[in-house]
Amino acid sequence: MSTGLATTAHPLDGSEVSALAVSIVVPVYNEVESLAPLVRAIIGTMSELDLAYELICVDDGSTDGSVDLLRELVQEYDVLRGIVLRKNYGQTPAMAAGFKHAQGQSIVTLDGDLQNDPVDIPRIVAKLDEGYDLVSGWRRYRQDDALTRLLPSKIANWLISSVTGVQLHDYGCSLKAYRAELIADMNLYGELHRFLPALAFIEGARITEIEVGHHARQFGQSKYGLGRTLRVALDLFTIAFMKTFLTRPMHVFGTFGIGSFGLGLLISLYLTVIKFAFGQEIGSRPVLILAVVLILAGLQLFSFGLLAELMMRTYHESQGRPIYRIREIVDNHHQSA
Repeated sequence: MSTGLATTAHPLDGSEVSALAVSIVVPVYNEVESLAPLVRAIIGTMSELDLAYELICVDDGSTDGSVDLLRELVQEYDVLRGIVLRKNYGQTPAMAAGFKHAQGQSIVTLDGDLQNDPVDIPRIVAKLDEGYDLVSGWRRYRQDDALTRLLPSKIANWLISSVTGVQLHDYGCSLKAYRAELIADMNLYGELHRFLPALAFIEGARITEIEVGHHARQFGQSKYGLGRTLRVALDLFTIAFMKTFLTRPMHVFGTFGIGSFGLGLLISLYLTVIKFAFGQEIGSRPVLILAVVLILAGLQLFSFGLLAELMMRTYHESQGRPIYRIREIVDNHHQSA
């Protein structure tokens, strides 16, 4: 099936939108054994639907021959496009690269290791068509190691749901479907791909989840493992801040700043009274140092708040830079460095 850039008029504002119904984005990192079976399974599933679609495989700096195999598969299938990143940036930048080049009105993501089942793609797209902006897969019967994968995942899902307020059973499932306009409003950094439901919630998206299949890994080991746990935890703090204070950082910095400055001022007044009214020595009292530190910290926090307000204005008013650098685009029409 061709992936030409035919367009149709948008029903609301008359602007042109892609005639492609679905873009399927698959990040790939050293998955040479899984890549060909996965591509064929996806194309086999999608060929049964009356939908114009494209399949985008983003190679995240593979060193096992995945890139060469991807080039061969691109020549075999018109619907397949390859994006090769210059080095291994990580799963989030790989997905961001796929989102950037996706042309479909809906975007589906899944892992490149054959653990997500392509058979679930039509169901998750159909659920999206019910009026949702994001549909997340739930691997209810997950085929992974209980101690190293399932337990940390359950804890992470509970923690993320508690902090973000978005109640999902499985944040880590890569099989998700998004409306393209929703993705266009979000920029990915760090390990934020697993927080896409939370970011979408900040944008006012309608979110749901459905149960999807999950298979045991057939080849190799997970390339994106527990080593990123700390980075995920730090990104969770970022999401928590963005959820509440994205457009008003002064509210948090200013509140703590005024509180710190006020407490330091009160302690200073107390020391002034006992010094001049009662003639007591205050120079050797630790509370004097505490008062000075609180006043300086309050001024600094208030200044941080002002700077954060300026940065947020810049963030909202300027175009963001990509977090990846592409080495080449691989398709049937051209190859560009």
